[in-house]
Amino acid sequence: MNAQPTAPATASGTRPSLDALASNWGWILVRGICAIVFGALTLAWPGLTLLTLVAFYGAFALVDGVSALIATVTKGPSAPRWWLALVGVLGVGAGLLTLFHPAITGIVLLYFIAGWSIAMGVLQIIGAIALRKDIDNEWMLILSGVISLAFGVLIMLYPGAGALSIAVMIGIFAIINGGVLVAFAMRLRRHDQRKG
Repeated sequence: MNAQPTAPATASGTRPSLDALASNWGWILVRGICAIVFGALTLAWPGLTLLTLVAFYGAFALVDGVSALIATVTKGPSAPRWWLALVGVLGVGAGLLTLFHPAITGIVLLYFIAGWSIAMGVLQIIGAIALRKDIDNEWMLILSGVISLAFGVLIMLYPGAGALSIAVMIGIFAIINGGVLVAFAMRLRRHDQRKG
């Protein structure tokens, strides 16, 4: 017998937090696909200068942030999505700062990207833990957060690494994180189809 407490169910027997995430699975899928495409492009162009690479990452952060914000405000069952809204705001902020302040040195931008990545990872972990009773396979969201957190810490520890090393690190991070988000989105999609 399973002793784990179950989440409160609505009249239809569903879980509001899971239903809210599942109804927006498409935006989580968009975030994952964008991350994979960004990672593949970064690895395909290893000769990028540090400033070009950081600007490219800023564009990715902006798209990721906008996708997270759209997933936060789109219709669906009422459920706490504050952590996803914070991920979106941080992504948009990181993207705009990176794209509109190219005069900032590459190292300062790298620290900013590292900070954004760490904050995003922590928020995704907090969100998954907060929703653990309502969502299935929350470990995928936690894994995505851990990957983001580890990437940010690596950038903080080795900011002076060459542009090629940074490009490879960013590309690998984006592909792995994107793959986890795509897998999570597909599980949410299956839940959405079952409840619908």
